[in-house]
Amino acid sequence: MARSVGVDIGGTNIVVALVDEQHTVIDRVKTKTPRKGPVSVVDAVVEVLGKLDGPSPTAVGVGAPGPVRDGVITSAPNLVGWREPVPLRDLLADALGLPVVVDNDANAGAFGEWTAGAGQGARFLLGVWLGTGVGGGLILEGRPFRGAFGGAGEFGHMIVHRGGALCGCGRRGCVEAYAGRAGLEGAAVTSFEAGRPTAMRDIQDALGKKRMTASVWARALEVEDPLAVRLFNDAVDALGCGIASAINLLDLDTIVIGGGLADKLGDDFAARVAEATRPRVLMASAERRFLTAALGGDAGVVGAAALARAASEQA
Repeated sequence: MARSVGVDIGGTNIVVALVDEQHTVIDRVKTKTPRKGPVSVVDAVVEVLGKLDGPSPTAVGVGAPGPVRDGVITSAPNLVGWREPVPLRDLLADALGLPVVVDNDANAGAFGEWTAGAGQGARFLLGVWLGTGVGGGLILEGRPFRGAFGGAGEFGHMIVHRGGALCGCGRRGCVEAYAGRAGLEGAAVTSFEAGRPTAMRDIQDALGKKRMTASVWARALEVEDPLAVRLFNDAVDALGCGIASAINLLDLDTIVIGGGLADKLGDDFAARVAEATRPRVLMASAERRFLTAALGGDAGVVGAAALARAASEQA
């Protein structure tokens, strides 16, 4: 039975998984994403892939943050040291001696959910992934949609507030600036230092976290911390604005929401985003699904592996 490897490169972690033809993860290994540029990330992927327990894969699929064109990451603002375009496909293929497919990480996640998760049966799907940043992936008429130059689906960089909060991409007012974990943490720290009342630092310390992770936010929202509630409301509002604009442009039938915070908060979070979206949609009466990703943290690796398998079968 042919098996492929899926790789999910995030701003915080790299996950590598061996996946079978039924889209079941056989084994997975995770490591921290190196912060010393592209070569260090390639070395980390090669090292972690060698730790997988199982038969040798026939192909490797990679989901990486940023626009991808012909296997080249054209920009990756959430990866340290990735200042120039990086030919990731060729670098990994040379290092591994295997066929490699590289796509945007959110595209891979959307394809995973469409193939084996919550998005099965959708014709026009947007996957929204809340991590260090905010990713987006599109499946249109049953096919991943990448656009003319590989930059389609960059949902996190849709402008929802002209001249608004500074995003990691250097622009202002992006969805990611309000709903990405880095943006949320930056806003929380600024508010904390300005003296606004919050227990978020205490919650972070109690949970033993070095950063304001999804579990910190989930706990702060559970106890109705005023700062966490205010920033979270802003995040939901930004997501609603962005998703509504995407729906008005593409007439989507399914929205799948995933990533760490969505996984922690579950279906209630997806329902809140749906509530923030509907008043801004032109065809508000259409029956659209707002769903929590079913594959959790495996959506990216399952989708990347499926993309690699499809490419190898077509070769």
